[in-house]
Amino acid sequence: MFRKSALLLVTASALFAGACTPMTTYSGFQVVESNPADVKVGEDSKSTVLAKLGSPSATSMTESKAARPGEEIGAAGALDSNLWFYMSQVTDRVAFYKPRVAKRDVVAVSFSADSDQVASVNSYTLEDGKVIAFNGRETPTRGREITILEQLLGNVGQGGVLPRDDSEGLPGSRPGDTR
Repeated sequence: MFRKSALLLVTASALFAGACTPMTTYSGFQVVESNPADVKVGEDSKSTVLAKLGSPSATSMTESKAARPGEEIGAAGALDSNLWFYMSQVTDRVAFYKPRVAKRDVVAVSFSADSDQVASVNSYTLEDGKVIAFNGRETPTRGREITILEQLLGNVGQGGVLPRDDSEGLPGSRPGDTR
């Protein structure tokens, strides 16, 4: 009897302790073989950065490179901007609490417009981020609010469950079908 209750107590405490372990989520750019800090200013070009780090998480499109309405973005559009961003983020979540951002890294690689050489490499972390004021107000919609009772009894007397005799034109019926 004592063994069963002790085993049950140990199992229950292990389950409760396991529910409180944080779940870590990694998203964005993951450093595999090369670090963005290894990019050398003046030595590397767009093609070598692309070979070392892969495609960027985001690019800043310049006005001359952006596609105009009606034009397709070809090889000259998506990766030909002069500012590339490599972003990564680590979030932790414990049980039912909101996820917490534990680490965020953003590396901005800028290129010179005339020679496509790396002009600067800037690294930003979570501490460099700025909190922006979020406006929580909502835009009101037209109409009226209906109560739960109005929702439940709203269709009473509006029609039956069975289809009408003139089932012509109802969804799912074929024109001229007399079945």
